[in-house]
Amino acid sequence: MGVVVVSGGTNGMGRAFALARAERGDRVLILGRNRERGAALANERISFHRVDLSSVAENDRVISEILTEYPVIDALALFANRVEPCRILTEDGLERTFALYYLSRYLLSFGLRPALDRAGSPVIVNVAGVGTRTGRVHWEDPALTANYSAVTAQLQAGRANDLLGAGFARRSGSRARYVLYHPGFTRSGDRGPLPPALRGLLTVVAAVAAQPIARAVAPMHAFLDQPPAEPLTAIDRGKRLPLNLPTLDPRDADRLMDLSEELP
Repeated sequence: MGVVVVSGGTNGMGRAFALARAERGDRVLILGRNRERGAALANERISFHRVDLSSVAENDRVISEILTEYPVIDALALFANRVEPCRILTEDGLERTFALYYLSRYLLSFGLRPALDRAGSPVIVNVAGVGTRTGRVHWEDPALTANYSAVTAQLQAGRANDLLGAGFARRSGSRARYVLYHPGFTRSGDRGPLPPALRGLLTVVAAVAAQPIARAVAPMHAFLDQPPAEPLTAIDRGKRLPLNLPTLDPRDADRLMDLSEELP
């Protein structure tokens, strides 16, 4: 029995994982924006912390609250993401997909480190697209001012999360093991923001080709119950990946950590 923080835990895979950990006896802290969904999940083992994870100040606030109340955290599971058909700037002047899907995970990973390092076998699981080589970090324009599309934004943040795993293992000095996990195509995610035609198409395709949410999150329990010995592990649909992939390049990881430290 431990304390598990789940970002993006009110819907989809995050919700399923949070419920499963609570059933296993963990104390689960769900981070999310939807008050109604969060309140519906709260019980004696699950607490809901309402937070806009695309905001740097909101991340800082919830990190401070958690560290005050929970001196020890055993695991951090990172799910928060949202597809944005149109480019949106956050209050910090950041492109919203990058802020939510990548930067919140950076802030939570490094910000919760003190409590993670007090645990016996701490672990961070970042659910993204490791193993995918499509897309890149647009170093010259991470806000995608001249080249925005929902796909471009998702791929950029996905590649940034790959580098976050590599950067955390190199830079943090933490005892926490970092697991990059790509479950594959899953019947999960909020398609509400998408145009109706695309939303309908994805719904049909998912019904035929996507795996159930429960199957996608099932392997994650082993990462928490028996954390890997190595500082960084990358798993793509059940396959352990070599850490010399171009998408995990240590020089790019250092570059992204430097960039992230300079962001608002």
